[in-house]
Amino acid sequence: MPKRYLKEFYWKDYALIFVGLALYAVGLIGFIKPVGIVTGGLTGIALLIEYASGIPLQYTYFFTNCALLVVALKLLGLKFMIKTIYGVIVLTFLLTICQMFIKEPIVKNEPLLSGVIGAMMCGVGIGLVFSSNGSTGGTDIVVAIINKYKNIAFGRGMLLCDFVIISCSYFVLWDYQIIVYALLVMGVMTYCIDMVINGFRQSVQILVFSEKYDIIATAINEELHRGCTVLEGMGWYTKRPTKVLIVLAKRSEAVGIFRLIKSIDEKAFISQSTVRGVYGEGFDKIR
Repeated sequence: MPKRYLKEFYWKDYALIFVGLALYAVGLIGFIKPVGIVTGGLTGIALLIEYASGIPLQYTYFFTNCALLVVALKLLGLKFMIKTIYGVIVLTFLLTICQMFIKEPIVKNEPLLSGVIGAMMCGVGIGLVFSSNGSTGGTDIVVAIINKYKNIAFGRGMLLCDFVIISCSYFVLWDYQIIVYALLVMGVMTYCIDMVINGFRQSVQILVFSEKYDIIATAINEELHRGCTVLEGMGWYTKRPTKVLIVLAKRSEAVGIFRLIKSIDEKAFISQSTVRGVYGEGFDKIR
């Protein structure tokens, strides 16, 4: 595909990354940091260093990322790192601004509530960054380098790094309750990230095997206002030709489609699978 077709996505990606990082910075500085909770990733390490030595977390975050980026540029290439460099610079700036203006907890005397709200903001923010193919650097870079040479799932590697960082916080804070809070915060963040990236894009793909495929297809079109496709198939056991009906729909429409199919043909065989990232003008507009 010629690059000019992708140019309209470039500025949107960088704008969305900025918004996501702004949410992350406010959630971290306004809710999580004031109650002494540690997060995962390089920001979690930076928080531990600030708790132990008083060095502002944005300095540790920025200079550590600079060292990681130098290594990553040689191993992963400049194309992979452009948005990561942008993310590191923007997040460092936003963390500095938030540190200047947020001097006390936004939610006072409620450490758990403050941590959960901060986790939701951070999770949504990181989800927006990831959905724009961006990165905040830190352990993302480390896991990406390891993933290049070892067959380790990216998500599993990130989860392992976060767990190790949070567990190590005990040797700085000497409070197991903070670790419990931190693990809860990590769970909420992970869930929010997943919902932002995948939750609102999930659709269902339904395969229907029925001799009444034409009646079912017409009913889906006219009653549910949803498109469908008919493919030619063959039953390998019977060696007889058959028709396969494919329907792409929103998750909320799946129950209605199942009921409609079964009301027409109780013997119909129906298979459903989850599809992530279904796009298209027709798919979005048909209701």
